[in-house]
Amino acid sequence: MWFQSGRRRDLCAILYDAGELRGQKLKTRLERYYDTRLDPQSFYGTLNALVDSGHVERRTEGIHDVYALTDGGASRVESYYSWLTERVERREKRTAEADERLVD
Repeated sequence: MWFQSGRRRDLCAILYDAGELRGQKLKTRLERYYDTRLDPQSFYGTLNALVDSGHVERRTEGIHDVYALTDGGASRVESYYSWLTERVERREKRTAEADERLVD
């Protein structure tokens, strides 16, 4: 269920890379990646869904909430990376084989 949304995946990828971030900083990084402004209610709804599912943890630091991946969230990112890498490598292999047939 964690990956039913590209936004969930992308939030987890950002946290995987960054370690932990305040909510606003995380939102800014995602907006920069998407090159668009995100509705705060929608953004925090997605983030809360990741917290509720146990993939992201939230702690309070002063007046700010700070978010980080849980071990389970990091494992999901790594599994997705492996799955995607496998598909890219298969495509590269097929493309190389097709190029060889054209040369022959």
